[in-house]
Amino acid sequence: METIRNLYRPGRGPSSSHTIGPMNIAKRFISMMGDASSCRITLYGSLAATGKGHGTDKVLEDAFEGRKLEIVWEPEVFHEFHPNAMKLEALDSGNNVICEKMAFSIGGGAVVFDDEKAESQPVYPHNKMEKILDHCNRKGITLWQYVEAAEGPDIWPFLQEIWTVMEEAIARGLSKEGVIPGGLNLQRKANSYMRKAHQFRNIFRRRATLYAYALAVSEENACGGEIVTAPTCGSCGVLPAVLKYSKEFNDHTYEDIIKALATAGLIGNIVKTNASISGAEVGCQGEIGTACAMASAALTQLYGGTNYQTEYSAEMGLEHHLGLTCDPIAGLVQIPCIERNVFAASRALSHNTFALLSDGRHMISFDRVVKAMKQTGKDIPSLYKETSAGGLAYFGADLFAGE
Repeated sequence: METIRNLYRPGRGPSSSHTIGPMNIAKRFISMMGDASSCRITLYGSLAATGKGHGTDKVLEDAFEGRKLEIVWEPEVFHEFHPNAMKLEALDSGNNVICEKMAFSIGGGAVVFDDEKAESQPVYPHNKMEKILDHCNRKGITLWQYVEAAEGPDIWPFLQEIWTVMEEAIARGLSKEGVIPGGLNLQRKANSYMRKAHQFRNIFRRRATLYAYALAVSEENACGGEIVTAPTCGSCGVLPAVLKYSKEFNDHTYEDIIKALATAGLIGNIVKTNASISGAEVGCQGEIGTACAMASAALTQLYGGTNYQTEYSAEMGLEHHLGLTCDPIAGLVQIPCIERNVFAASRALSHNTFALLSDGRHMISFDRVVKAMKQTGKDIPSLYKETSAGGLAYFGADLFAGE
């Protein structure tokens, strides 16, 4: 299992697979073009179906910095390796292809070219939660200590930087008002929700504040602001919201938050390794479901849960999102994406409480749920996997007014 550095990626929204990934692919291909005078890029499957709503064409134009660029859209063509496929062709002055590559944006900003292996070598000795729990039990260590042992002490400065970007995204999102660009005329809510939160007391204030935090990050993402994939752009609001909430209302220290980020990253890595975090591949269960599992596990660790209670919390976070479709209206990461971040954060609080009330023993393991999610994702029709062809995207298409 690879480093969690490849899970947590700072970058600009709104989509890790449709903006961060294609930008990374384009930058790498530019270095291969040589003296080519122009480039033709063909987008397939989900990249083509929702690329305009996600701004894929805009990030590609930015990457090529004024060079002649042709973009071809092929939404009906799905490649077996991954539905987010791109063919890049460098052309000479006579329009002859002098360099050609196939590349795939596989989720969370990660990319793979067809003539190479995965981005990085494994750093973890295990890739299943059962094996990790057994190892931790034998060694008498926690999950965050397992991460430290595998990643080395340099992981802590990295996670500190990640938390800084997350907190800055919350602060920016809370400070802004107005309409989110894209054509749905959707109003930002984070600022008003936070102001209203201060009018409440006790649990109502706490819950309203949690909502405001999740809205702040998700709205920043929808507007193309800088966020951290956790595990993706579309699900980036869940983990920062619950960690900020926990820090504010439960007096957890800065060090506690950083350790919780490590454990959350481990959970996300297990899903990414054994299933997928790509909405185009498995639906939103792989994005919001994984984000909720990460946040649930982080909270349970923060509240003093055992490794087994933490695993149980993560299991519930993913299990209760099984089958969730990815059906963004007009291909924009707005409806239902933003609100899903809010309610996944809220669910994480419930999973934490439920897990802490137990002794950590339960019937369905986290590993089993990951397997179930992967198979469910395969069985879900492409209509419901980031193509904006079914579900809310179909029945809400009339809401799109255009830019």
